[in-house]
Order: sequence, then structure tokens, then C-alpha cells
Amino acid sequence: MRHRCRVKKLGKPADQRRALLRSLTTELIRHGRITTTLIRAKVLRSEVDKMITLAKNGSLTARRQALGYIFDKQLVHALFEQAPTRYGDRQGGYTRILHTIPRRGDNAQMAIIELV
Repeated sequence: MRHRCRVKKLGKPADQRRALLRSLTTELIRHGRITTTLIRAKVLRSEVDKMITLAKNGSLTARRQALGYIFDKQLVHALFEQAPTRYGDRQGGYTRILHTIPRRGDNAQMAIIELV
């Protein structure tokens, strides 16, 4: 049974899943747009929204929490400078998921996730 289990497992152990989401979050914030599988994009959306919400807050505690999650220190500083002006009027929904064609090798559903 998996009643009330809200986290998507992504077929990985917890440490590998956390590392995958951290790296995908870092790359999405760095490039603004990445291509991945649909399920990974849906899980990644909540993590990126949390990081942008921390950046909008702008406090020292929020900056330290973001530094503990995102791999690149300069990227965190850039995010904290740009997020209040870019997303100041938004209450959430900082990412957009676009469906694309299935992957050729295993027919997995692919998607593009981008920052709005």
C-alpha cells in the first residue's frame, strides 16, 4: 500500500533522488530551461518553487537554506538579487512544463521545464 505517500520515488533510493533533484534544480536556475522526463519535471517544479520563494524572502536564514541545497554559490547570490524584481508580484507558479515528443530509446514521456 502507498496510501498518503506523497513523494514520487523516481525509481531511486532517497540519497540518489535528493542528489538528482538538487542537480536538476541548479541547472534549471542556471539555464532557465531544461529538457527532462515528465515525471522528473513535475517533481522538480515544487523544489524550484521553494528555492524561488526563499529568494523572494531574502533573509539570511533563507539564503543559508538555499546555499545548502543549490550547488553553485554565485548562482544563489544571483537568484537572490533577481528573484524579488522578477517574481515580486507572483504568488507562485514560477515554472512552466511543456510536453514534447517521447524519447526515442525507451518511449518515455519527455517535457521541457522552464522558468516563467
